Amino acid sequence: MSDPKTEEAQKREIRIRRNFSFRLNLFFFVTFGLFSLLIVRLAFLQFVEAAELKDRKSTQGTAGGSIPPIRGNIYDSEGKPIAYSTSTQSLYFTLGSKSEDEVKRLAERLIDVFEKFGDSAAPEITEEKLLERMDVKSRKNYSYQQRQLKTGLTSAEIAYLSEHRDEYPGIEIVEESIRQYSDDKVAVQLIGYLNKMKGAKENLDFYKKINENQTDRTLKYLDEEYVGYDGLELMYQAELRGLNGYKSYQVDNQSRIIGDMKLTKPVKGQNLHLTINRKVQLVTQQAIMDQIDSIRQSTTKAEKDAEPTTGYAVAMEVDTGKVVAMASMPDYDPNIWQGGITTPELKQITPFMGNGTIREVYPPYENDKERAQHPTSLVPLGSTQKPLTILVGLAEKLITPTSKWKDPGYFPFGAKGHETEIQNASRAANGELTPSKAIAKSSNAFMAANVGNALYLRDKKAGVEVWDSYMKQFGLGVKTESGLPKESPGIIEYFNKESGSAQAALIFASFGQQGKYTTLQLAQYAAMLANRGQRMKPLFVDHITDSEGRVVSASEPEVLNTVDLPDAYWETIEEGMGAVQVQGFEGVSYSFRRKTGTSQQQGVGKRKFVENAVFIAYAPADKPKLAVAVVVPDGGYGGWGAAPIARKIFDAYDAEIGLTTKKN
Repeated sequence: MSDPKTEEAQKREIRIRRNFSFRLNLFFFVTFGLFSLLIVRLAFLQFVEAAELKDRKSTQGTAGGSIPPIRGNIYDSEGKPIAYSTSTQSLYFTLGSKSEDEVKRLAERLIDVFEKFGDSAAPEITEEKLLERMDVKSRKNYSYQQRQLKTGLTSAEIAYLSEHRDEYPGIEIVEESIRQYSDDKVAVQLIGYLNKMKGAKENLDFYKKINENQTDRTLKYLDEEYVGYDGLELMYQAELRGLNGYKSYQVDNQSRIIGDMKLTKPVKGQNLHLTINRKVQLVTQQAIMDQIDSIRQSTTKAEKDAEPTTGYAVAMEVDTGKVVAMASMPDYDPNIWQGGITTPELKQITPFMGNGTIREVYPPYENDKERAQHPTSLVPLGSTQKPLTILVGLAEKLITPTSKWKDPGYFPFGAKGHETEIQNASRAANGELTPSKAIAKSSNAFMAANVGNALYLRDKKAGVEVWDSYMKQFGLGVKTESGLPKESPGIIEYFNKESGSAQAALIFASFGQQGKYTTLQLAQYAAMLANRGQRMKPLFVDHITDSEGRVVSASEPEVLNTVDLPDAYWETIEEGMGAVQVQGFEGVSYSFRRKTGTSQQQGVGKRKFVENAVFIAYAPADKPKLAVAVVVPDGGYGGWGAAPIARKIFDAYDAEIGLTTKKN
């Protein structure tokens, strides 16, 4: 007889096995079904939706915008800033998926914030202008790109918007840099100024193709960034610029932001450390303006007819080529460029924007006819030409250091009965002259007879080519190779048909009336007389540092060309330049050599001639260290109108740097 408990246990075990088998089969069936569905879905994606998914992938991903780089600073020779980038807080807006109505309501609320917490002295931002900047239709920007709404936020605006940032969706306060210039206006035209890239690329060849084939987004120029437009700001644009930053977002196929922002900060550009000495520069600027005022008020014979409005000066170290001062006056406040400039403001500063020491700048008369009656910044050399004329005569064996010629006060040339008479100032008869004395007495007649005419009689028309060769070797009629944008090589006139015959061209050129040159060319020429024949490249930047202050490059003196002449020839002109009579140098503690110039240009109306004051000098005489050139268009006699400016420049250099011994 079987045990009922054993039989029941067996039945339960059988039921458990059957249930397990059923569940196992169900699991395999469900698993098979899921895999089947997955395989079907994959096949559908592969063969049916592949094209659509590929297209969607191309319209999604990461998007963003570049952040303009932080521009490097420009310092004077003592390390004090002249042009520098400072931080400001700006308000930016990202449209995202906001509707037009949402943006309009946001604009209304922002206007209230600006009115309540903003700077009352700042230009008013209207709601219409704000909506234009917000670009709700995305006509200028993608929806994920930031739009600048306002710069220079006040601390009250920053505090309020930061505290209530959740109430202003899409709004962000961004720290960025703005360009500022020193209040004392140091070498304004040399430093230059900035302009927006979108305008610069339309007007300057330098920028027109700068983005072509540029794949590195840190180097690609942005339409809204400010770039160098003139002067050193343009010349050293690549060094000063730095690298773009970048903000990136994850966006959907509608360009709507769907992820967090990632930020790569911009990199600051390199810094320029100039050769310009601030104190010498400021003395130079003030000296020019004081002299202009003095001449216009003067009643002396040498100045009473002069009507100067501008003046130019360059001080250049003889052995290094370093420019310690470059002034084009009057100047203007370059901080006017901050935040944009109005048409009336631009019109007001336009006459003073150009650097008249390196190119032609017109006098600041509003009336075109009046402006045409006055000389530009390019003037003939006048008698400052004469040391070089003597060197040409000596080098070409037309004269010797001991040649003698009796000066009757004039020199006639041309067909008999139709002679043209070259006269000295006041037709002064100087008696017997040597080449040195001819420089000291500034004899037009000696130069015309013994060099200009003598060269023509020997070489005829070919004499003009000989003359031109010497002028260019001394930097006259060619660029100084300073590298400054828009530098002029001057205006050569001795080749012009208007000059008449080759004989006339050479005679008039011999005393400085057949070419118009820049003040920087004159300074380079003066330095070349001082160092006996080495034409030095003008240097404005002593060295360049990175954002950490490490020196990345340093300038070295560069000789552009050399003119080898016997010592006796140099001694001849030095003797003459040491005896030139000049005003304004009474009681100087240093020796110096100089040459005055009073170049004439055709006048208009009652003013038959306009006289320009020109002056070159170097000091000390025995071991020259500094060369100075001064030009005061319409300034009268060079010894009166220009020389006193040079005196102040030499004195300032002596006090700050030292003409004989270096200052600590």
